[in-house]
Amino acid sequence: MTVLYETVIGLEVHAQLKTESKIFCACSTKFGSRPNTQVCPVCLGLPGVLPVLNERAVRFAVMTGIAMGATISERSVFARKNYFYPDLPKGYQISQYDRPLCVGGGIDIRAAGVSKRIGLVRIHLEEDAGKSLHPEGREGVTTTRVDLNRTGVPLIEIVSEPEIRSGAEAYDYLIRLKQILVYLGVCDGNMEEGSLRCDANVSVRPKGQVAFGTKAEIKNMNSFRNVERAIAFETGRQIGIVESGGRVVQETLLWNADKGTAEPMRSKEEAHDYRYFPEPDLPPLDLTPAWIESIRSELPELPNEVRERLVREFGIPEYDAEVLTETRALASYYEDVARRSGNPKLASNWIMTEVNGIRNKQGQSIEEFPIRSDRLGDLVRMIAAERISGKIGKQLFEMMLTTPEGPEELVKAQGLLPIDDEGSLRALAREVIAANPGPAAEVRAGKERTFAFLVGQAMKQSRGRAHPEKLQAALRKEVGLP
Repeated sequence: MTVLYETVIGLEVHAQLKTESKIFCACSTKFGSRPNTQVCPVCLGLPGVLPVLNERAVRFAVMTGIAMGATISERSVFARKNYFYPDLPKGYQISQYDRPLCVGGGIDIRAAGVSKRIGLVRIHLEEDAGKSLHPEGREGVTTTRVDLNRTGVPLIEIVSEPEIRSGAEAYDYLIRLKQILVYLGVCDGNMEEGSLRCDANVSVRPKGQVAFGTKAEIKNMNSFRNVERAIAFETGRQIGIVESGGRVVQETLLWNADKGTAEPMRSKEEAHDYRYFPEPDLPPLDLTPAWIESIRSELPELPNEVRERLVREFGIPEYDAEVLTETRALASYYEDVARRSGNPKLASNWIMTEVNGIRNKQGQSIEEFPIRSDRLGDLVRMIAAERISGKIGKQLFEMMLTTPEGPEELVKAQGLLPIDDEGSLRALAREVIAANPGPAAEVRAGKERTFAFLVGQAMKQSRGRAHPEKLQAALRKEVGLP
């Protein structure tokens, strides 16, 4: 009898908050500085120092909680999470344990055409640890060096319920979570710089079974696609163990993207191993309802709200709205182009195909894209009004990538004004018929399919400037068709 298995996944996401200083001291959070230059007695945990909480970090954490539908705790408590690691100078990490800042909430996802809501357990504040580096020294000997610049950088940890059932769902969850954080402006979402990090807890169980299987935690995933790949690998590995009569061991695994495998790092530690206790140097964090509500009233428009508004105001399909709200800057770019062009759907098509095609090829953000929204809006308006053909539009688009002129100036300067008067089009048609007597005779004999060849030749001769419908009418008259 074949047993069908279900994957159970919970994600723990650490997001670095976009504050200029660390969570408990005034040291800079700037990325890329020389190692160990952004430290002080507080973040190094030297004797006699006291932490002072960064109000902006609290504000950002509350914004995130509200945006994700969590309940904001009016009182939360910081705790010491004790463990030894070379890049943890205090020997403990200040985090939140049994009384977190945000409880509950969720993120709406859509994977494989199915919509569902993934619940959140909690969102809490904590400080980051340092970073261990392992460069190769002389004679190939690997050394370990510690950079403590990241120590004390403010983080929020976003813990999902174990309600994700596939790597595809995990991928969509992470994309939408990152979108919310970036729209809020609380995190830049840069995984390459470590601003967003994800650990996945994965287990399998026979379909229909209520009890969870033994989970493994996967770390070291530096992209959302690698999270998806790692989950697929670990699902297969655990099913293989169970099918062969073995027992899955609870452990922490490191994802090796080059090999496409997850490799054992250590046996999994339980929460009580960290010996949590309330942080004695920080009082409970008390927030007033009025302060929480003031933050709620200042929240920017969130991704799902922007998507719904674009569909409602511009009448574009939901798919288009999904693509165009990748970032808030892209959504704003689209809105400008749509309004200036007067044709929202055509504007959407041009951004999704031509603009995003160039951006993806060049690795550009929309802010870096050389054609600003007003210039593209003018181009789309000219095409929509049939002042130029789509083919001419693409030629102009290519020129606009490297020149500051708008489409109106380029059309005149490059001699690309459309040919749409009947006299010019009929003269063009006579030239094409004279140059192609065979196909013209076939058309007169009733072979309508050959007519498309004549149209193509005429468009080629006009360099795409001829008005397509008017050109076809002129050709029909000149070739003798009704």
